[in-house]
Amino acid sequence: MDLTPPEQSIEAVQADLVKRFTHFDNWKDRYKYLIDMGKTLPKMPEDTQTEANRIHGCQSQVWLAIEEKDGRLYMQAKSDAAIVSGLIALLLKVYNGRTPEEIVNAPLDFLGEIGLLQQLSPNRSTGLYHMIKRIKAEAEARRTTP
Repeated sequence: MDLTPPEQSIEAVQADLVKRFTHFDNWKDRYKYLIDMGKTLPKMPEDTQTEANRIHGCQSQVWLAIEEKDGRLYMQAKSDAAIVSGLIALLLKVYNGRTPEEIVNAPLDFLGEIGLLQQLSPNRSTGLYHMIKRIKAEAEARRTTP
């Protein structure tokens, strides 16, 4: 697991993702980019693919392990579906290595700006919602300020 804190702010990462996705004129190319992002996910160790780390509410199998180190949350995730792996990679680009405070306060507008929310099937949207909900809940539980 890479334990390097991100160099850019969440807002800068989100703006970069919006720019990258909106660079493509059509959704076929955006989906291809999303799938390619999923292929870059680091391999998740078998021993972290537990029932406790499984995201329920997703149509495909999804695992998300979150570890805290030096006040930052580091994540590993895996899915058995290509598009869902891309969604995970997208979320990890934004949230991985952030403080709980940053995660809790991060806006989600970039998903709408990319156009993802309008393009995903209802099942995939629900899965994305459950992944974000888990990340935000973990961050909320680890916040040091009320």
